[in-house]
Amino acid sequence: MDSLVHAVYDVISGPAGERDWNRFRSLFVPQARLTKAAEAADGSAIVRLLTVDDFVNVAGEAVRKEPFYESPMVSRTLTYGRVAQVFSSYESRHAPADKPFQRGINSFQLLNDGKRWWVLSILWDQERPDNPLPAEFANSK
Repeated sequence: MDSLVHAVYDVISGPAGERDWNRFRSLFVPQARLTKAAEAADGSAIVRLLTVDDFVNVAGEAVRKEPFYESPMVSRTLTYGRVAQVFSSYESRHAPADKPFQRGINSFQLLNDGKRWWVLSILWDQERPDNPLPAEFANSK
């Protein structure tokens, strides 16, 4: 499970340019969804639901133009049978040594088909002044 989650971070991170989107797709079940929970300027909730290919198109365009590095900080995993939930706080940077420009929590839902673990979905929200990271997810060391 840890390797699967780290593979997601690894694929999306790097200098400006192409990513190995075939590797990215290979981490997810075909019906997987990626969902961004956000806040509009008026404070109302925004939910952006993407298929894996939608995410590849949106993120692919962004990272071709600009470097993007996202790394996990603290992860907590709960499992039951073939199901796992991983809460993983993250930091996003434009270069590995830069100060993070964004932090948040990725909620990975994983499924084991009897042969391997797959990403079923990722739901995330980012840190805002009114939505700070909980202390237990804010420090990686």
